[in-house]
Amino acid sequence: VATHASADPFSKVKKMIKDLIVKLMEQANSEADHKAYCDTELATNKLTRENKQSEVEELSASIDKHIAESAQLTEELALLADGLAELRKEQSEATAIRHEEKATNALTVTDAKAAQVAVERATKVLRDFYEKAAGAALLQEPYTGMQSEHGGIVGFLEVILSDFARLETETSTAEDQAASAYEKFMDETNEDVAVKTTESDHKTAKKRNVDAETESLKKELELTQEELDAANAYYDKLKPDCVDNGLSYTDRVRMREEEIQSMKEALNILDQQDLV
Repeated sequence: VATHASADPFSKVKKMIKDLIVKLMEQANSEADHKAYCDTELATNKLTRENKQSEVEELSASIDKHIAESAQLTEELALLADGLAELRKEQSEATAIRHEEKATNALTVTDAKAAQVAVERATKVLRDFYEKAAGAALLQEPYTGMQSEHGGIVGFLEVILSDFARLETETSTAEDQAASAYEKFMDETNEDVAVKTTESDHKTAKKRNVDAETESLKKELELTQEELDAANAYYDKLKPDCVDNGLSYTDRVRMREEEIQSMKEALNILDQQDLV
């Protein structure tokens, strides 16, 4: 009975040691499985977070670039609009001046022609009268009247006639030159208007496309940011179980193996004690 009693404590201790060894080995296997799971999840999550962060930064930079481009196009379109407005104002002013100038020149030419007709008729009347008076003087005592001065009057009328003829010619020439200059100005400004209008249309279409791309990029950024937020949230969820905050996994494995080895040595000592 005493022998059985003395052997019994060793048997219980050895069973406890064996049970602890098994438990430690099960913990080691379980932790190894958990470590493999964590390594896989953390690596995948890290890659996802890095990729999504990079995408967010690229999308943000692209959006900023598109916004700046749109602002530049808006400024350029405003300058084109101002240029077109100025050209149309100049055309309107030139057209008003041309109409007024044309009307004035036409009236001047009409008046000059009418004046020439009147002067020619007056000159003819005077010449006819004095020629008849000169003929009558050969047959009878001549009537002198203002005959001595008729040459001066007729000469003066001829000068006036020449002035009106010159005025008609010069006015017609000036009208032709002004009309030609106006047409040239309108052709040049119309070409400039066409170029600016085409450029404005192209920039308007480009701005519309840039703004549409910006909206698309913003939506893509929103979705990508949500994916990044989800990856960060999952990382926060993994950290308590998968990120070492105390002993590292390597240290825990080493210490557990040392603990198992110590228990095996203790068990071996007890087994040897049984043989004594």
